[in-house]
Amino acid sequence: MLKATVTRSVWSTRRVDGIPRGAFLEVAPDGGSPLVAFDVLGSGIGERVLIATGSVASSWLGSDHPPIDALIIGSLDLSSEQDRGEPET
Repeated sequence: MLKATVTRSVWSTRRVDGIPRGAFLEVAPDGGSPLVAFDVLGSGIGERVLIATGSVASSWLGSDHPPIDALIIGSLDLSSEQDRGEPET
């Protein structure tokens, strides 16, 4: 899985029939190259997300395995990512 930030929407005028409702978004993975991920959660630009890639992403969408290599599976909240760096008391 990858942590990433949504950078922009990707629009298409045609779509493969096996792909369910959702949006294609460009995301910038932490320390990686931008990629297009499919989103069924309604994520917005600037939002931090968790992405599954490869066959895991495709198989989540059903037995037909549509041609999707990256799937947004979660929204990360700021508190889960902050480096606390403080000793426990």
